[in-house]
Amino acid sequence: MKITIIGTGYVGLVTGACLAEIGNDVFCLDVDPRKIEILNNGGVPIHEPGLQEIIARTRAAGRITFSTDIEASVAHGDVQFIAVGTPPDEDGSADLQYVLEAARNIGRTMNGFKVIVDKSTVPVGTAQRVRAVVEEELAKRGLAGSEKHRFSVVSNPEFLKEGAAVDDFMRPDRIVLGSDEDQAGQRARELMKRLYAPFNRNHERTLYMDVRSAEFTKYAANAMLATRISFMNEMSNLADRVGADIEAVRRGIGSDPRIGYHFLYAGCGYGGSCFPKDVQALIRTASEEGHNLRILEAVEEVNDKQKDVLVQKITHKWGNDLAGRTFAVWGLAFKPNTDDMREAPSRRVIAELLARGAQVRAYDPVAVTEARRVFAMDLHDAPDQLARLTFTSTQDETLTNADALVVVTEWKEFKSPDFVHLKSVLKSPVIFDGRNLYEPDAMNELGIDYHSIGRPYAQPTELATDV
Repeated sequence: MKITIIGTGYVGLVTGACLAEIGNDVFCLDVDPRKIEILNNGGVPIHEPGLQEIIARTRAAGRITFSTDIEASVAHGDVQFIAVGTPPDEDGSADLQYVLEAARNIGRTMNGFKVIVDKSTVPVGTAQRVRAVVEEELAKRGLAGSEKHRFSVVSNPEFLKEGAAVDDFMRPDRIVLGSDEDQAGQRARELMKRLYAPFNRNHERTLYMDVRSAEFTKYAANAMLATRISFMNEMSNLADRVGADIEAVRRGIGSDPRIGYHFLYAGCGYGGSCFPKDVQALIRTASEEGHNLRILEAVEEVNDKQKDVLVQKITHKWGNDLAGRTFAVWGLAFKPNTDDMREAPSRRVIAELLARGAQVRAYDPVAVTEARRVFAMDLHDAPDQLARLTFTSTQDETLTNADALVVVTEWKEFKSPDFVHLKSVLKSPVIFDGRNLYEPDAMNELGIDYHSIGRPYAQPTELATDV
């Protein structure tokens, strides 16, 4: 099939590359010439395991094209995927200007039946707005009601985890498809069914529903996952106070099949491009309907406060004035296997340490380039603080003569460091672990002053004082 992908961001690139991989002819459009130049030169503007290899294969086979030519993109695809950004507005609602502009471009130049697919994460009612924009453009061309220019707007939300997106797309646990019941909608459903047939050979994974329910499903799914994370973080903060071990609690409740183990890890808060903005957008949608989502309001508040927990533990040990102290930070991206710094907890942790006068040396396996850009923006008005932030090329470089190690992202390479070496190069053997990567008992036996999230603290053996 001939497919057009509008937007070469995270969702658009993964969708386009994977659809090309299974044999479709894919045209990827972006209005940013810099991105298109990178892609046409064999690069990929985001980090996602396996994506660059797929793009290289499909480009060599002639099944994927990258261009800024809007008219050519509309002419190419029978199915037009809108996969542009929907950043949060100041009031928390999703900004749909890029979605609606993509729809407007389709209406301006389309010359045949089109299935317009909302792949971007959008609030309930967006398909209706997309439809109205396309109809408006067709009317300007004198084509309102033209049989040749019929179209249908479909909701097909993405459920891709950053760091595992290629596998998620190629082996989906579900495909949500919302379409209308009219003749155009039925035709669109058949085209989409044909497009996704290769993913349903083992068993049917597609869930068919109305458009508004499909739009709502995406938000509800992300809100539920964010709720589980904030719930466990809330429990971890209480565990700190009552002397319980949140990891034991996690195993205890996760063994209940009604609960399960997924998204029950305590830490220093969630980030990324999805959970923060989708929770905010759902809260805003409810507000517009005169309704309050009290649970989600609490989820957002808990997550915001959780990003301060590590710094609170640091200041509890050394006080608010951290001038003269140096901290090694491992992990910058909001999660492993990505370079995404959007809403990353590291941004809050590092900013707070710098604001208190500390020096910070930070390392991440893939996100350093993006982190440099983000922190230059975040600290634009505080050049003295930016000057005290150094990015290193190895995790070991961060440690020498640092007062403590602060773990913010749970990259695999951080899970089993040489603790003897670590102790020998740190100024003091102190770890603040925002992802509970290590076992408190083992750290205590090694003489490491170990502070984690919701796990019992005991003064390490080598540092204990006589009673």
